[in-house]
Amino acid sequence: MDFNYSENQTIISETIKDFSKREIAPYMNEWDEKQIFPIELFKKIGSLGMMGVLVPEEYGGSGLSYDEYVTIISELSKVCGSIGLSVAAHNSLCTGHILKFGNEDQKKKYLPKLASAEYLGAWALTEPVTGSDAMRMNTTARKEGDNWVINGAKNFITHGSSGDVIVVVARTGELGDSRGISAFIVDSSNPGVSSGKKENKLGMRASETAEMVFENCIIPDENRLGPVGDGFIQSMKILDGGRISIAALSLGIAKGAYNASLSYSKERKQFGKSISDFQGISFKLVDMVTEIEAASLLTQKASEMKNQNLSVTQSGAMAKLFASETCVKVANEAVQIHGGYGFTKDYPVEKFLRDSKLCTIGEGTSEIQKIVIARKILNS
Repeated sequence: MDFNYSENQTIISETIKDFSKREIAPYMNEWDEKQIFPIELFKKIGSLGMMGVLVPEEYGGSGLSYDEYVTIISELSKVCGSIGLSVAAHNSLCTGHILKFGNEDQKKKYLPKLASAEYLGAWALTEPVTGSDAMRMNTTARKEGDNWVINGAKNFITHGSSGDVIVVVARTGELGDSRGISAFIVDSSNPGVSSGKKENKLGMRASETAEMVFENCIIPDENRLGPVGDGFIQSMKILDGGRISIAALSLGIAKGAYNASLSYSKERKQFGKSISDFQGISFKLVDMVTEIEAASLLTQKASEMKNQNLSVTQSGAMAKLFASETCVKVANEAVQIHGGYGFTKDYPVEKFLRDSKLCTIGEGTSEIQKIVIARKILNS
């Protein structure tokens, strides 16, 4: 395995740095403070080919690998976790689900517009009373002739208000039956689709998170993704790849917090010298960069396995678990290194800390990752 950036990854990294300086960094604190979702920004990111990273060129995408995808999410998240999160959710969840399980007509209809960001994607699995316990979801899809009627509510949905295309996972069989769940493509303009409460969050405040409500929402059978009853299994496979996204997101936030701390520790003078000259600070920096490197290697391994179409259930969960926990730890230490200034909004590390916590929760909590890993190692 080559541990250095490829030529493609280097170009992507430099492109994002330039783009972020112009389009993200000057505005991100206002977006965070006022919880503004900068939807037009994603059109610009789409013009760079970063909203359909894994989509083949024949469907209007960039046709890149998971290596480039991880680079994009990580580099964006070094600057602003919210933007990295929204790009990840659009690419790996909604777009990724249609790419992996859609038929040819569905791919031709939706992927080009998702890849260009003409359409913004959402993925609706989680419900108010069934977070990790997805098999007991209450949202139903009932067959009526050649149509399906969807009723229920989903919450904590990224782009739940602004999404144009939603992949909805709903119960079509018995409660608690993994084969009683199916997936559907729903246009947000469809009658019976509405958005509810927009969450007021600790972090990731510029990434929209909202409730979605479906009231007698009628969609044609042609919008069903794969066979009836395959929705739960499909979702678990999508989450396998999605966890690599969260690992990449975690890496970016951790690197951003570390870089800010490294610079600050060299500039900040106490007792006549830079605080980085004190062992108490330098050892913190050593721990931070070492754990980031370990998280990066786990993420690279999962990414390479994904490129080879190998199962990433275990490797993705491991990468997500370690990278997300590292992210929180690094961001916390970054605030400590900054001292009182780290507790203010004049420096970026307080935002990195607030954003970091989502990484240990979204797309499966750290505890769920341990359950997934335990099942794999105990049944191998």
